[in-house]
Amino acid sequence: MAQRHKSAVKRHRQSEKRADRNRQIRTRVRHAVRELREVIAKKETSSAETLLPTVVRVIDKAATKGVLHRNSASRRISRLSGQVAALKSA
Repeated sequence: MAQRHKSAVKRHRQSEKRADRNRQIRTRVRHAVRELREVIAKKETSSAETLLPTVVRVIDKAATKGVLHRNSASRRISRLSGQVAALKSA
């Protein structure tokens, strides 16, 4: 940990706080995506349709916060939406 300058100590404290926040957001995204993928694997169409908007919202929020890159978030949403659509049509 930085010890010499007050500003360095403060900056370190801030970075730890942000890292914790980012970790929580990333975990939330992973759990949401995993839950949706499990529902898709079980071929539960109605559950997948109701869960998709929630997952999209979580991913979008992570992109807004800067935890995920917006293109990466968009790609994930697109692929998950495609999987749900394929499940619906099957």
